[in-house]
Amino acid sequence: MSEVRIAAEPRTEFGKGAARRTRRAGKVPAVLYGHGTEPQHISLPGHDLMLALKTPNVLLRVEGVGSGSELALPKDVQRDPIKGFLEHVDLLLVKRGEKVSVSIPIQVTGEVVAGGRLVQPEVEIAVEAEATQIPEAVTLDIEGLEIDSQVLAKDLTLPAGTTLVADEDLLIAQIVDASMSTEPAAEEAEAEAEAAPEAEAEPTE
Repeated sequence: MSEVRIAAEPRTEFGKGAARRTRRAGKVPAVLYGHGTEPQHISLPGHDLMLALKTPNVLLRVEGVGSGSELALPKDVQRDPIKGFLEHVDLLLVKRGEKVSVSIPIQVTGEVVAGGRLVQPEVEIAVEAEATQIPEAVTLDIEGLEIDSQVLAKDLTLPAGTTLVADEDLLIAQIVDASMSTEPAAEEAEAEAEAAPEAEAEPTE
């Protein structure tokens, strides 16, 4: 896993007004915390941060803080719900050799068997890995899986040095009969919703 260097500047103003001014300057308010240290309030260049965050669990070398630079992982990324721009980022301090719990994407490969359909309730899986060796994804090969096959968390082949944190019986994916429709279940739920007001309208003793 490669490091992405990013320059930080200390923040001395706080509140919504200060945060807006920071963003208007093309920067993103952030907090750097962890290892029992006092949280450090910083701002990061918006464009550089946006590019870095395209990589899941990107390892950032934040320069211009502490003794010069610190390694950190994004733990909470807040975006504008409409425009999608970055509003605030929490960064967790990490050290080489330290184990951290993260969620990594599940990448599906292979073709679904004829007559089958893939249902994937989980697109990420919680694992533990060395902070500087976090895998970008775990691969799930569905080639050859028959209809009614299920893949649980314990069935995944995790990258070397990675251990499972999620419940081992968590359902990751299954192959169902493509001819089976989910419409009846939806119609049943709709019928129950329509019946509810009628039940509420019934007189009580």
